[in-house]
Amino acid sequence: MNHYPRVSLYALLLAATGIPLYIHLPQFAAINLGISLGTIGTILLLIRVIDLAQDPLIGWAIDRWPRLQTTFAMAAVAGLAIGFPLLFSLSRGPHVVAQLVAALILLFAAYSLGTILLYGRSTTLAERPEPAALLTLAAYREGGMLAGVILAAMAPAVLVALGAGGQGYPAFGLMLGGLAILTAVISYSIWQRPVILGESFSLAGLANAGALRILVLALVNSLPVAITSTLFLFFVEDRLQLPGRAGGLLTLFFLSAGLSVPIWTRISQRIGAKTTLMISMPLAILGFAGAAFLAPGDYLGFAIICVAAGAALGSDTILLPAMFSVALTRAGLKASLAFGIWAFAGKLGLALAAFIVMPLLQWNGFVPGQVNSALALSTLNMAYAVIPCVLKLAALALVIALPSEDNLR
Repeated sequence: MNHYPRVSLYALLLAATGIPLYIHLPQFAAINLGISLGTIGTILLLIRVIDLAQDPLIGWAIDRWPRLQTTFAMAAVAGLAIGFPLLFSLSRGPHVVAQLVAALILLFAAYSLGTILLYGRSTTLAERPEPAALLTLAAYREGGMLAGVILAAMAPAVLVALGAGGQGYPAFGLMLGGLAILTAVISYSIWQRPVILGESFSLAGLANAGALRILVLALVNSLPVAITSTLFLFFVEDRLQLPGRAGGLLTLFFLSAGLSVPIWTRISQRIGAKTTLMISMPLAILGFAGAAFLAPGDYLGFAIICVAAGAALGSDTILLPAMFSVALTRAGLKASLAFGIWAFAGKLGLALAAFIVMPLLQWNGFVPGQVNSALALSTLNMAYAVIPCVLKLAALALVIALPSEDNLR
């Protein structure tokens, strides 16, 4: 299992392009670049339209040319090494929106390539093509993902404390670019493993394997986290009126998620994935519901919610991809194209969240970092806490409807 830490490192790098980018992008684009929240939401949705064709095509290419997996892996890292410094070095100007779109297209294309490869090669990277080994691989991979989220979420604040300018974002971009180069060197060997491929992918095969149910569940389940991730900084600084405290709370949230991964792994090995999700998802629902009733300045209350919601996230991030991978493996299907669709579904959730809540906040008069009306803050509260609660209840209903054979044991 000595190659698993390299899997974790590769996952750590990719994670910085997922949720953390959505956490930092609205603030960076609004404050540093002077772009409106409505425009940011529209940009993110338009990029997802590109992904609609791009992600399945990437998955198809990885399955079509398995001998190029090392080339694909290094190309993904190269895109991140260039894209991060490029994005966070942007400044206000007449062409800044076009420059932002170009940088995001590069970053998300590299992220798609690396993520689809990493998940699609689960059977290759695991010690054995068996559910238990796939779950162990998932624990290392998702542990790395969560570590990357924590690193990227807190890095700008740390860099500011160390004297970096521009709210830490230019230095943040250079840091991630350097991490990408280091990852390329250290992780190179894992992509030399012999590729294990299955039968050709088809939607009928996906449905017969039970993977289509899990894909729909993953899309619905991604929406609550996407919304709260997009609005986290605004909720902490404007709704709770805790300026400067978001970094610590965000770290607490993802640290709780990371520490919960081995616990949820052990529980799922004993009672199955479906039953484990039925235990963990109510934690997230309670967290969303509790956040809606917090008073301004309630740091301790929100910290407790971050711990509970983070622990629930740990269960989701490890079990859902592992369940999907096991379903594909049992059916003997090639996984990369399937995970191309999986990647698109996850990013569609993030984009829909930004496209829906950003204009909603703007229409109701919310302005980040300014004195906001009661209506604006009430809208922020509803978007951050109430809507995710309803969506998580829908995801829980889908879990309950899963057949028992979808359990990971």
